[in-house]
Formats: sequence, structure tokens, C-alpha cells
Amino acid sequence: MISRLTRRTALLGGACAFLSGCAGKFRSYDGPAVTRLRLFKKRRLLVVEGRERTLRTYPIGLGFAPVGHKQFEGDGRTPEGSYVIDRRNPDSKFHLSIGISYPNTADVAYAAAAGRHPGSDIFIHGGPRRGVDPTDVRDWTAGCIAVTDRQIEAIYAMVRDGTPIEIYA
Repeated sequence: MISRLTRRTALLGGACAFLSGCAGKFRSYDGPAVTRLRLFKKRRLLVVEGRERTLRTYPIGLGFAPVGHKQFEGDGRTPEGSYVIDRRNPDSKFHLSIGISYPNTADVAYAAAAGRHPGSDIFIHGGPRRGVDPTDVRDWTAGCIAVTDRQIEAIYAMVRDGTPIEIYA
């Protein structure tokens, strides 16, 4: 029969292992402040910039219809234009995610004029499943920007809400 001490030790060890796995996705960042993001769709590149220099660059995956500006819900396109990072999702089904302020006023007006919905919930997020590099599985999202889980951990730590993001064709 297993002693109470052995059982408690096993349960405590299991709980610690579980919690350390959860906490592992949240990193800290003490480098220069991020002043803006620039995303180049054709080059599949996200550039993280500070006041004086480029801080990091990341390869990206896009929406399943990568050419052109997102106009309507379900079109599979990634937006183009000027937006800001406006929210964070630590419980994203894609590991971690940071939200982009799409749709803006112009996006809403364009879609409304066509009698359509512009779509919403555009994020920079991690991969679809563990062990798959989302930048190798190009253009699989519904309009979001995909990076690896390790990359979104770094981006999530570096980028603050309110950071401007320019998305270029």
C-alpha cells in the first residue's frame, strides 16, 4: 500500500509539473520598447521595431487567400492598412494571441455599402497544433497572421496594447 506521504508527494509533483507547463508560455521582456510593427504580406515577414532599430523579424503565415485587402467576413484575406494592437488572449486556442483593431471605420463602411459584414477577430497567433510550424503550412488561417508558438510567446511579451501595426501588400 502506498503511504500518504508518497501519495501527497506524487500529487504535489504532478501539480507542479502541470502548472510549470502552463506558466511556460508567458515570457518576460526587458529590452527596448516596441514602437511599431510592420507586416509585409508578399514577403511573409513581420518586423518588430523599436525607436532606433529593428528589434526582431519573424516569418509568418497568412489567411488562406493572401492576396488583397480583407473586405468581408469569410474571404480568407488578411487586412492591409493601419491598425493597432488592441487586445490580448492568453487562452487562445492558438497558444497565445494579440488582437489587431480590424475592422476600422473605413472597413466597416466598405462592407456596409456592399450589404456585407467586414469580419472581425484578426489576431497574430501561434500555430495550429503542437509540432507544426505554421510558417511551413502557409496561408492556412481565416485572415490572421500565424507564427510559431515560441515566436508568439516573444511577441506577446514585447508588444503592448496600443502599438501601431502597418500591414502592407
